[in-house]
Amino acid sequence: EVQLVESGGGLVQAGGSLRLSCAASGFTFDGRAIGWFRQAPGKEREGVSCINISGGSTYYADSVKGRFTISHDVAKNTVYLHMNSLKPEDTAVYSCVSDFVTTTTMCRHPDYEYIYRGQGTQVTVSS
Repeated sequence: EVQLVESGGGLVQAGGSLRLSCAASGFTFDGRAIGWFRQAPGKEREGVSCINISGGSTYYADSVKGRFTISHDVAKNTVYLHMNSLKPEDTAVYSCVSDFVTTTTMCRHPDYEYIYRGQGTQVTVSS
């Protein structure tokens, strides 16, 4: 079965850290961009961070630069989002997507219908 599965969300206090995982099954990330998006209630979906493992390019939204890091484990076919110095405004449902586009295109167009999209994981940051 072809799917993306996110995990690692939860409740954390402001200033804390979480690591989200996006595991792919049924396909590999070769040549594809993988992106982390988030959507808070009443707000538009936002492209948080994107990576192209083959090309090495990464993209970060200004709101998370210096706090979030995207990485990957080729052997596990998994992409991670390391989130540090979390703020209450980071509270959202985080989901990952993958498709054959550039990292910039993916992160700047979070409302495109990408080929693969996970179900999402909730991140809640308390003040």
